[in-house]
Amino acid sequence: MNDTPTLADVFRQFGPGYRDLYADRMPVSHLKTMRAIETCRTSVQGGHLYECDHCHKQHFVFHSCRNRHCPTCQFLPREKWVQARNNDLRPIPYFHVVFTIPSELHARFRKNQRCCYGLLFQAASETLLTLAADPKHLGAQVGFIAVLHTWTQQLAYHPHIHCIVTGGGLSCNRKHWVPASDTFFIHVNVLGALFRGKLLDFLKCAIDRGDLQINSATSFNTLLGTLYSKKWNVDCRPPFSGPKHVVEYLGRYTHRVAISNHRITGVCDDEVCFRYRDPDDPSKTRSTILPALEFIRRFLQHVLPTRFVKIRHYGILANRNRRVLVTRSRLLLLVSPDPEPQEPQSWCELLQAITGIDPFKCPYCSEGTLVLKAELQPQRAPPLTLAQSA
Repeated sequence: MNDTPTLADVFRQFGPGYRDLYADRMPVSHLKTMRAIETCRTSVQGGHLYECDHCHKQHFVFHSCRNRHCPTCQFLPREKWVQARNNDLRPIPYFHVVFTIPSELHARFRKNQRCCYGLLFQAASETLLTLAADPKHLGAQVGFIAVLHTWTQQLAYHPHIHCIVTGGGLSCNRKHWVPASDTFFIHVNVLGALFRGKLLDFLKCAIDRGDLQINSATSFNTLLGTLYSKKWNVDCRPPFSGPKHVVEYLGRYTHRVAISNHRITGVCDDEVCFRYRDPDDPSKTRSTILPALEFIRRFLQHVLPTRFVKIRHYGILANRNRRVLVTRSRLLLLVSPDPEPQEPQSWCELLQAITGIDPFKCPYCSEGTLVLKAELQPQRAPPLTLAQSA
């Protein structure tokens, strides 16, 4: 059993067998993700050769794959994204709302990911914007960040959207800030009912347009009809205690992948052991063992379609409105002006600021500085077969 196994170790050991078994059915996005994770921080990705100016020892630094599903490559992108969001936060409550689809739709969503995930974002965003603008609830334009997750702790398929919502918003004429209650946003039954109606309607329209791949439109419409009578799970959690905790939450969730390396505890024979949070007691963890090929299958079902945007901004935090509306909300909340934007930090400056570690300090003598001597070119990926590229 490996001492410190990683997801890349699992892919390198069992990935070839998985590809041989499912070569005629694997999407190109799955193949690219597997290759990226397998070759992450290896000579295949290329890199740089450094030499210490004190002890003259050479040090190879291989490039990361930068794939958004790789658990090794999310640290710096996450920190850069969180820093960019800091200026948008205000001293107000922020609510955490989670929209979840019923299990009856899982198979259809898995088969039509790009279309269905887009409809899921649309239904969740319109639900929040519509109800918040209703004077019976808040009567204001709120802002929120929505993040798509598709997994459980045991890697089961479970599409849901996390939303961080401002506890208040701009009035219709944008002359007043309308605060929400410090402890209550909108009742979950109201959120769930409107979310259910919108998503089912969007799915019906997608069927009429021919955007969904389904075996029978009649049976699918029948299923949608039965889901109208079912209560959907929407969770509105207590507000964060302040903007600092919002940033900490965003840092944990926005660039999270289906499983991180530290949760994989062992690779033995043809099995993978990993930890997961106990659903009955989140403070405790349990372990489970899966066959290696089943582990890979579960992970790959959470690989998003190519170029699909999984973090989206709405309302007063939407990209096209952010500069004007965030500034307006700052004035109404009597918050001091935002500092002037600074030049973005390089990766080495950001890493040193976060960890306190100088990446150019010699790892051998700890006294000299690493000096670039040569650049290693990445190896070209092998061509896809006709079956894989179809």
